[in-house]
Amino acid sequence: MSLLELRNVCKSYGHQAQAHVVLKDVCLELDGGEMATIWGGRRSGRSTFLRVAAGIEPPDRGTVLFEGHDISRPGAPADLAAIAYCHPLDGLASAQSVYDLLIKSPLSRGVDAHTAEQMVHTALERAGADECAEQGICALDRAERVRVQVARALLRSPKLIVIDEPTLGASLEQREELIRLLRSLVDEGIAVLQSTDNETFFLGADRALTIDRGILRGEICPPMAEVLPLRRPA
Repeated sequence: MSLLELRNVCKSYGHQAQAHVVLKDVCLELDGGEMATIWGGRRSGRSTFLRVAAGIEPPDRGTVLFEGHDISRPGAPADLAAIAYCHPLDGLASAQSVYDLLIKSPLSRGVDAHTAEQMVHTALERAGADECAEQGICALDRAERVRVQVARALLRSPKLIVIDEPTLGASLEQREELIRLLRSLVDEGIAVLQSTDNETFFLGADRALTIDRGILRGEICPPMAEVLPLRRPA
């Protein structure tokens, strides 16, 4: 059984004749400890696909299964602890420090203050963002924001991390470092589903896919591969 499976997922915005079709019969299987990278241009459906896969948005038709459980049906929990969707940090209060942002997650789950503090520092260190703890969100560069997003996700001990364009706006060196970070998490058994703004930047991915006008192409299901899988870096 795959960790994540999308079966014939369709999604539109608008009504009837004015509806804009974003996803067309999208299928995907993703296993634990696997990284899949999706490239798509503007208005390709890429971001919507990630939100539907993470259970943030329901599909209009089709099914999204996580560990065999249908998370697309009405009444299904929208916030599954084992799926970490990395939200952008833009728009958060500029005076808020990274530490203050992250500590809210364990405290809200009833973790005592001392343990919560240790969890935050461990997550930041694992994401390579420990030097950002006391900085304000507005002071972070793009790569630092992504690392903080990853640290925030790790606080939930996820089985799947879904992250939209983690390398956008980062330098080539920063991009490689961020991909190495995500690859290291995959090698520890966490699945990663990410998008990229650069079709040539599939470093570290087990599978590369493209999406255009709502149609997903590539190695959708491992037994039915149509695209050569990428080699892992030595």
